[in-house]
Amino acid sequence: MVQNNWSGLDSLPELDDDQYEQWKKLLEARTGMMLPNERRSFLATSLGLRMREIGFNDYQTYYSFIESGAQGEIEWSTLVDRLTVHETRFYRHPTSITLLRENFMPGWLELNEPPYSLHLWSVGCSTGEEPYTLAMVMDDILKNTGKEYYLGVTASDISMASLSTGRKAVYHRRKLTELESHLFDNYFDKVDSQRYQVAESIRRRVCFAHLNVLDMKRAPIGEMDIIFCQNMLIYFDRDARITILTNLIKHLRPGGILILGAGEILGWSPPNMERIVFNETLAFRRLPNDDMDATIDD
Repeated sequence: MVQNNWSGLDSLPELDDDQYEQWKKLLEARTGMMLPNERRSFLATSLGLRMREIGFNDYQTYYSFIESGAQGEIEWSTLVDRLTVHETRFYRHPTSITLLRENFMPGWLELNEPPYSLHLWSVGCSTGEEPYTLAMVMDDILKNTGKEYYLGVTASDISMASLSTGRKAVYHRRKLTELESHLFDNYFDKVDSQRYQVAESIRRRVCFAHLNVLDMKRAPIGEMDIIFCQNMLIYFDRDARITILTNLIKHLRPGGILILGAGEILGWSPPNMERIVFNETLAFRRLPNDDMDATIDD
């Protein structure tokens, strides 16, 4: 590893146009994510901070290291965490939760018989707040039926560090401020004055998996009743978004629901899906008579 005695980001040269394009192309090639020009300073700062940690003092040498050998691959897995992890919290999208409670689950319960078996997928789960929120809400609904049930949540992300945080399931209390009080009371154990851990009864229902959404053929993802994919598509161009969505609905059961971030895709109307009109949400339902076998694992 390169060693030097520089002590701050001010010591770094400016990220010039050619270098900026080089790093943008690397990120897109390896993750599919597009970095808009307005995030140039974010890229430079993120690179600079990581370079300072491990002793590189110019972007090109660091880039060459990333591109070479096993050590470069290991370093890339660390760097990609810095470039793709974003702030999240429990109960981040309350209208989407309301959609599940008021629109989707009543009909789902009518169409299915106990013991119930409900499968969800949180795509781009980051550090786990979203899949645990879904698991708590669905467990609360199913438990209140008084019937036997199975509940499973798959949580996938490209960031290994985020998945590790999710598996530990320990969160600062500031991440919990929007959570409904009865969910907090029933599903968290206090660690100390500032941190809480998701209860084991919920942790065992959530399985974390490393996944690049542009390479889902390798993913052991089964049929899902609910797929959440919010605040992730914005990092891809339109063609990549459509590719991702096409692959997601292959894993959605007939009658299942796909919930996206509002405004993340416009003019998308696949023939086997129908739009659900609900306040401040973007959601689609797979047609009940759609043939699952005809679309999964093309």
